[in-house]
Amino acid sequence: MRVFRGYSRPVPAPVALAIGNFDGVHLGHAALIARLVAVAGSSGVVPTVLSFEPHPREFFAPASAPARLSTFREKLELLAESGVAQAMICPFNRAFAALSAEQFIEAVLVRGLQVRHLVIGDDFRFGRGRLGDFALLQAAGERHGFTVEAMGSVVVDGERVSSSGVRRALADGDMAHAAKLLGRPYMMDGQVGHGQKLGRQLGFATANLRIKHNPLPMTGVFAVEVAGLGDKPLPGVANLGVRPTVGGTRPLLEVHLFDFDRDIYGAHISVRFVHKLRDEQRFPNFDALKAQIAADAAAARAFFKR
Repeated sequence: MRVFRGYSRPVPAPVALAIGNFDGVHLGHAALIARLVAVAGSSGVVPTVLSFEPHPREFFAPASAPARLSTFREKLELLAESGVAQAMICPFNRAFAALSAEQFIEAVLVRGLQVRHLVIGDDFRFGRGRLGDFALLQAAGERHGFTVEAMGSVVVDGERVSSSGVRRALADGDMAHAAKLLGRPYMMDGQVGHGQKLGRQLGFATANLRIKHNPLPMTGVFAVEVAGLGDKPLPGVANLGVRPTVGGTRPLLEVHLFDFDRDIYGAHISVRFVHKLRDEQRFPNFDALKAQIAADAAAARAFFKR
């Protein structure tokens, strides 16, 4: 996937475009992208997404912004896997937020992206004061030579699929429901780094991933599957949180893989959270922590044998 930072230099060829934050790339996003790729293929233009960094809610109200479901890299990887060929990432800053809807159309869509077809969600609003809507885009399309279509919401078991719905499922520890809305298990990617080697002292060596999600969308102990180390995902147990028993303060994902003994420092892996075992908690001493880790590993093994 080609990635363009900002819109000051136009992309090299006309595009079919989808606009959104695409946090988590859930089933609603997947439907939008599938339509985008189909239209681009039939019209001979490049399937492209326009997204923003940071999320507009992080810019306007950083203290109350929701937890991100996916990091910037994870989002781009998921979009590329869905067939998107290029992405334009616009820095969401004071100047960008001040663009009127008409200025956004002229500067970003027409000059920056040479848009020929635009696919948006049914709740899409844009421009200063969120005054831009589907009708305004249609009128602009007639003037500038692009077409516009709005996609309806995707509904699963009576629930509209949304990033906020995925966040609620994760916060509730309902991994199965989150997976139903995402179309796959919730996952986090990262590079395996060196930790304090406490896992080895406790009898459970771990692969440690520094997590860039801040705040975390969830914490706790989970049965997980890890991709990126072989032909098929490997089962294990993981703790996601700050590790209060050992005085941790930064989010860390610690993964213990069952029946696995390879040096994987530096490997980039994907951790899929398939079942929550319990909340993260503080233990009075290392012996209590070690006993609980053993119980967690046994519970995760039992889950995978069901």
